[in-house]
Amino acid sequence: MVGVRIDMHVHSSESDGTDTPAGAVRAALDAGLDAMALTDHDTSAGWAEAEQAVRDHGRPGFRLVPGAELSCESSDGRGGTVTVHLLAYLFDPDSPALREEQLRLRAERRGRLEQMARRMAEDGFPVDPEALMAGLPPDSPGGRPHLARALVEAGTVGSVTEAFDRYLGTHAPYYMPRADTPVHRAVRMIAEAGGTTVLAHPFAVSRGQTVTAEVISELAGHGLRGVEIDHPDHDEEARQRLRELAAELGLVPTGGSDYHGTNKNIPIGSEHTPEESLARLLDDCTGSKIIG
Repeated sequence: MVGVRIDMHVHSSESDGTDTPAGAVRAALDAGLDAMALTDHDTSAGWAEAEQAVRDHGRPGFRLVPGAELSCESSDGRGGTVTVHLLAYLFDPDSPALREEQLRLRAERRGRLEQMARRMAEDGFPVDPEALMAGLPPDSPGGRPHLARALVEAGTVGSVTEAFDRYLGTHAPYYMPRADTPVHRAVRMIAEAGGTTVLAHPFAVSRGQTVTAEVISELAGHGLRGVEIDHPDHDEEARQRLRELAAELGLVPTGGSDYHGTNKNIPIGSEHTPEESLARLLDDCTGSKIIG
């Protein structure tokens, strides 16, 4: 018997995916998923379109979880700082403090994207910064994948991955940092907005520096509700360590594909969240409602 299939980490074109929000819903339905969470970076702009897609095309029992992925600054537990990502679910997007911070983050991301594009154009790359920015959805924060796709379309690189490896990744020549939300503040803001938070891919060493188990324990003490265990960038050793940590700290274990459409070679639904984990997360939320 096939179990319930839930993907709690999906991106659309409202941030750095290639599917529209409606397209992401259709992809989830085509993949046979029973639920998905739309978690675009620092925006809830795609919620209404995704909800309408569920109403127009959804099958009985399919559920949409409104969410977002928030970029945050955290201690790495080793004396330094690192960017971490919080998956925030079922919060009230009109919460004043949260809305103000999301607007700031979107402006930060868009400004950074434009500056990176201008630097590349000045160095002779076939990039048009004005066209790049004009092509973003109005409420999209934009991000490096948009610039990476422009480089692919210009024939400069063969893939988004190559663009990051050669030019846009953390240690590449055109990378620029950004000012993220302190993670404790983000956890608190989401809770005050009636939502709940899950730490995304915390042991994904392929992405760069990670946090220690002690940092996750501290975040749990500050209201973090769950931890993403089953993720494409976690090997089995990382998954096992996180399962043990989640059990020890009482954190909800989740899983998600981190689907980005054609920007990544990872299919939607490739990782799953247990049904009981979704139920536990829903118990905490009063800010928004699940759809379906």
